Amino acid sequence: MGRLTTHVLDTALGRPASGLALSLWRLDDSGDFRKLVDAVTNDDGRVDGPILGDADFRPGVYELRFEAGAYLRATVEDLPEPLFLDVIPLRFGISDPDAHYHVPLLLSPFGYSTYRGS
Repeated sequence: MGRLTTHVLDTALGRPASGLALSLWRLDDSGDFRKLVDAVTNDDGRVDGPILGDADFRPGVYELRFEAGAYLRATVEDLPEPLFLDVIPLRFGISDPDAHYHVPLLLSPFGYSTYRGS
């Protein structure tokens, strides 16, 4: 079976983003997103174990929502309010139920990037 993982790196501080809350959502047949998982990154900026795997891992449209604002407020001084980035939603598709989907986030107070990793 496939699995979904992530890794969050704080590019402004040059280290893993530890303690960043995130959630995983799946688009259902009615067109609504349903929450599947809540998680928090560890000291290495990763979630302990796959975010999604085993029988729950199936093709579909998903969204990872990274709570960047709370993390940035806790780690960066003198940020302007309102923050430029707060919740970062990354919507992506899973087509292969046997593959590893790795969705990293590179984060700073004023920008982010992502890609499909390995």
